[in-house]
Amino acid sequence: MRKIEVGFSPVFFNVYDSPNDSIVVIIDVLRATTAICTAFKFGVKEIIPVATIEEALSYKQKGYLVGAERNGLKLDGFDFGNSPYHYMGSNIKDQTIVLTTTNGTQAIETAKNAYKVVIGAFTNLSALCNWLAKQDKSVLLLCSGWKNKLNLEDSLFAGAVVNEITKLSEYDEISDSALCAKYLYNMAKEDPDRFLHHSSHRRRLAKLNLKQDIKYSLTLDLTDIIPILIDNKLVKMKI
Repeated sequence: MRKIEVGFSPVFFNVYDSPNDSIVVIIDVLRATTAICTAFKFGVKEIIPVATIEEALSYKQKGYLVGAERNGLKLDGFDFGNSPYHYMGSNIKDQTIVLTTTNGTQAIETAKNAYKVVIGAFTNLSALCNWLAKQDKSVLLLCSGWKNKLNLEDSLFAGAVVNEITKLSEYDEISDSALCAKYLYNMAKEDPDRFLHHSSHRRRLAKLNLKQDIKYSLTLDLTDIIPILIDNKLVKMKI
């Protein structure tokens, strides 16, 4: 039976009946999953997501390029932070990058044993939805949230996916969580930026002078690449 469910935080992952048999879409719109999609658009070979700063540092000491962010800020001593603009240079082409973030890489760690783990952002929305609709599998949209709490932007993106894939394919069950996210998206879809104006993480990033990141992260369909987790590395999906 194909179902669509939304986990509004990684802490909900294990409450679902069979999350390890589902396609899990990791969502961290502001900004990890957007940055990951951007890196692949600009030619990165692979990204190794790690949960802790200690793991990231160990890779850095081995000579890897490493992105590290906590609380919205790039950590000193690392090559990149969590901004999509950090991953637009020619220096990342064909490179392996290690990445740790406050929320997104934690969600990846939580779901890593699922049937398939893919990365979703507004910047690859159409490609992701077209692919999901063709798969004979249940879908769990896993929002990274903010330190295990619900956030508005990830919930909004989950709703956008539900809205689109239910137009493209029939599912046996659309859970209440998926319906909630879909209704939220339909309230916001005419102007997501305005809808998120008072959201906590948008305000947090605005205080850090990262409004450009917010605008970019809410832009639709900048790439048709879907990153997928294989052997604990994110790579470009072959479709």
